[in-house]
Amino acid sequence: MTKLHLKVEHQVRGRIRIKIPAGKGNAELLEEIKETFGAIPGIERITVNPTTGSVVLHYDEDRHDEFHDDFQQHLPPVHRPPSNEIDEIARKLEDEAEFLAEHSQIARAVVDFFKELDVRVKAASGNVIDLKIVLAIGIIGFTVLGVGASAATPVWVTLVIFSLNHFIEMHPPGAKTARPPQPATA
Repeated sequence: MTKLHLKVEHQVRGRIRIKIPAGKGNAELLEEIKETFGAIPGIERITVNPTTGSVVLHYDEDRHDEFHDDFQQHLPPVHRPPSNEIDEIARKLEDEAEFLAEHSQIARAVVDFFKELDVRVKAASGNVIDLKIVLAIGIIGFTVLGVGASAATPVWVTLVIFSLNHFIEMHPPGAKTARPPQPATA
């Protein structure tokens, strides 16, 4: 099987949901992934959903630690450039937004709006840029135009570095170019 981009979307003891963008609409690929994960000791049931491109693994809760050790061996290695302060702030904001979205319909609507906007930006750019890069470039432009290039140097330099790091994270060396995500239709 070739290397795939996958993300553990949600997990609780005994259950893990994995999103696989290349699996959306691709039942054959998801069945192949199901067979691969089926070799992990402790798996009780695997459900695939080609409509969403997701795989749900149900495993024996009593074998939680053993399962996670085996599960990590079946995942592709993750190549990420070194993180910086802005990456850490962005991660904390994403975590906080998801937490709030679990407890508020308005927060859920806002989070879903920005996730959909991110998908649309990726689709429009052929998966070259995402919303984080667009926002960073917008802040750079606003700062340079509003304050002036010489006064804003530390801010725009930091944001350029963030944008470049995030772009590299989206396109790791040796990775094959994936199809851009398609916006959800209502």
